[in-house]
Parts: sequence; C-alpha cells; structure tokens
Amino acid sequence: MDRAHELDGVRLFHCRPFGSFVERCLEPGMEEHLRCVTVFAGGVRNLLQLIKDGRADFYPIPLSRIPWLFRAGPYRPDVFITTLSPPDEQGYCSLGVSVDYARAALETAGVVIGEMNESMPRTSGDSLVHTSQIDYMVRVAESIYEMPSAEITSDERKLGEQVAGLVEDEATIQIGFGSVSEAVTSFLKEKKDLGMHTEMLPESAMTLIEEGALTGGKKTIHQGKIVCTFCAGTKRLYDWLNENPQIEMRTVDYTNDSRIIALNNKMTSINTALQVDLYGNIYSDSLGFDLYSGAGGQPDFMFGTQLCPNGKSIIVLLSTASKGSISRIVVHPKMSENPRAPSMPTVTRFHSDYVVTEWGVASLRNLTVRERAQALIEIAHPDFRDELRRDAKKVGLTS
Repeated sequence: MDRAHELDGVRLFHCRPFGSFVERCLEPGMEEHLRCVTVFAGGVRNLLQLIKDGRADFYPIPLSRIPWLFRAGPYRPDVFITTLSPPDEQGYCSLGVSVDYARAALETAGVVIGEMNESMPRTSGDSLVHTSQIDYMVRVAESIYEMPSAEITSDERKLGEQVAGLVEDEATIQIGFGSVSEAVTSFLKEKKDLGMHTEMLPESAMTLIEEGALTGGKKTIHQGKIVCTFCAGTKRLYDWLNENPQIEMRTVDYTNDSRIIALNNKMTSINTALQVDLYGNIYSDSLGFDLYSGAGGQPDFMFGTQLCPNGKSIIVLLSTASKGSISRIVVHPKMSENPRAPSMPTVTRFHSDYVVTEWGVASLRNLTVRERAQALIEIAHPDFRDELRRDAKKVGLTS
C-alpha cells in the first residue's frame, strides 16, 4: 500500500479482506493502482462500499469454487503471498491455520512469496509446503490474527438448545464462527461420538473434544479426524492446533465438495441466515440489492447434506432484527416495506430443510407450499404472526 501509486492495474485477491489496507483502498482513484478482489466481504463495511461503487470486484461463487477461479477461471495469480511456519529439518513448512485455496495458488502462481512466522502452528493434512516451492522468503515474528469469542444472548441460547435437539449421536457436524455456533456448542456436550467435517474450525470445537462429545470415532471417512480448511479463534486455539494429529487440514475444494460432504454419516450442517421467506428461500448474503457478505460454504454444505441419505441442513436465525422491529420470517421480500430486505436468495426453496428460531423448529423437507408457510409462521416472533397470516393469504399461501 505504501507504494501503490507506483503500480498500475494490480488486483489483490483475499478470501476475506480485512485490516487497515482496506481503509487505504478508499482513497480516490486507488482502484486504478491496487484493486481488491474477493468472494466474501462479510464484516468489512468499507469494502462493501467499494464493491457497490464499482471500485472493488466480487465473484459470486461459493468457497468451493475458489480453486477453480485460479486453475481454470478468470483469476490466475501472477504472485501468491502466504504466511507459513518455519521449515522443519526436511525443509517442509506448514500453511498452519489456513489451507483453503493455497494449494491452487501454489500450483498456478508464477512467483510464490512465503512469510515465515514463528507464531504459525504446524498442522497436518494438505498443509505442508516444501521450501523448494517458494521463490522468496521473509522472516517475521508477529501474532496470528485472533477472533475472540462472541458474547451469547439469552435468545441465542434458546436457539442453541433448539438446534442441539436436531443433532443426533454419531452425527458429523459442520458449524461456523459466531455467537450462534458458540451457543449451539454448549448444548452438544452430552452427545456421543460426534464427528466434524467443516470449512472453519471454531474455538468451541476444543470444548466439545474436552467434554468427550467430539471424538470422530464413528465417522465413515477420516475416522477419528476433524477435517477443516481453516481455523479461526484465539491464541489458545492456535497453540492447541500445533502438531495436533487429530486435525486434518484439507483444501477448500475438498472440504466443501458436496460429494465428499455426503459421504459423512448423519452429516449435519448448521448455518445462519439474515431472512427466510414463507416459500423456504434462504437469504444470507445480501441486504436489498446490496452485498452483505458472500455465499461462503452454505450452498456447498446444504447440497452435501441433501446428497447424504441421513443428512440434515439446519438454518438458524433470530426471529427479529433491529431491536425487534423487523421480522426475519417474511412472506416474500417483495412484500416488505423495508428497502434493506434481502432480495436475492443464497439457497432457493428447493434445497431448504430445517429452519430454527428461538421460538421453535420448522422441518420443511416433506411439506407442501402451504404447509411450509404455516410451519414458518409458527416459529416467527408472536408479534408478527397475525401480519404474516394476512399477507400469506393475499398470495394464496393460506386460506
């Protein structure tokens, strides 16, 4: 960024850009010199504005497709920069907490620059990179970026309890980061022989292992292993990951391959959404016509659980937003007076399964359109149920 004005037409890809450099990308005309590119912009307000203004680029693809983007798609990298652990005696470094698309970048980039960081843990699986694959090395001593645990509200605890009731013993689970996942974890401690196949390994997974609930002993593939593509938490998690044989780091086109996901017995995915309509459409990545985040791995895991004979896909959301003034369960976004109501589904009604709010569980997979509407109204906030029934009647969803 310090020498950005010396550059012309450089595009910088991050899976999830963050940090002070995003602030500097706001400078007028910066996109002519250095332009951000991403597939997931969640939580970075300035980047969302850059994308909206046409000054940054967004690819609307799930995480599983990033390696394709490099190998066969429109973004073959000239240079790949990554953080690694220092090499061992055989010259192998570890990608540590983040394997995801690194293998594809290593294979396609013309130049590879490795930042050797003593703080990076050594992880197993597809994580190893030999120094012969690296063109330039820079040594640093910096702490790995930490994501502290989120605070859990009473309504989120109710959500967690509802979700835990759907998770069976010996199920293989996928769960992400945030207060909802933390809330769910606290209610899974009594489960037996859970497995984990996920894109992100949250810090709460350590608790399940310590409590004896997460063993991986009954998994059908990678038995006894936690399979993930990146990890996010605090230094406690990163220290625990170091040389941990239970962790199997894999590339994102493996962890998020719906066919691989489907091979896990009782595969159960748990993901959040911004809004669900009475038809069963899931809205997770946009507000109005504005980008909010990105698809992430939600479509990958929802499709994978459907291919699994005894799989479940669970969408979790609080029933209201904006301090209770807006219902997250709606008839359809077009009927909303809120200009920020999501308008583009992340996953369509054809793939919806379980939807959970703090008020209950709606199982949609075997229901007709009218039955779905009734089930979703019953888990909406009580203050909005009568309004939902009236609007549902207008569009023929109820009599």
